[in-house]
Amino acid sequence: MTNVVSPPVPQAFKSPLRSIPLHFAAACFTGALLTDIAYWQTMQMMWTNFSAWLLLAGVVLGAVGFAAGAIDAARGLLALRTAAGRVYVVGGLLVLVAAIFNSLVHSRDAWTSVMPLGLALSIVTVALALIVAALGARVQRLTAGGW
Repeated sequence: MTNVVSPPVPQAFKSPLRSIPLHFAAACFTGALLTDIAYWQTMQMMWTNFSAWLLLAGVVLGAVGFAAGAIDAARGLLALRTAAGRVYVVGGLLVLVAAIFNSLVHSRDAWTSVMPLGLALSIVTVALALIVAALGARVQRLTAGGW
């Protein structure tokens, strides 16, 4: 009888759990920025509601992504031993804190919820999310044994 042993799955092909919720959170934060810009241009109250909902969804998905990131770290799919990995985690926390603060600002009434602080915080949140996403791609390559 033949005993078949399948080779182990390379680290590069193991999928991190955190990637899906964090990508959806980034999409929600980007959508909130776009709805803030739409409110700034049209002054329609519905855009502030959309922004608040998108921010809430982004914060919830970001929290789920951090929980999944803890699981990824336990599975060895997040290299926390490197400086880039630690900066990635701290940057992700900064994005989440900025989004929570942005959500609190958006809970105010119409004009004051968006102009000027809400729009500025949305820009900062999306910019931080882009920087952290680029750093996350580097951390993923480092974890998989790349450059």
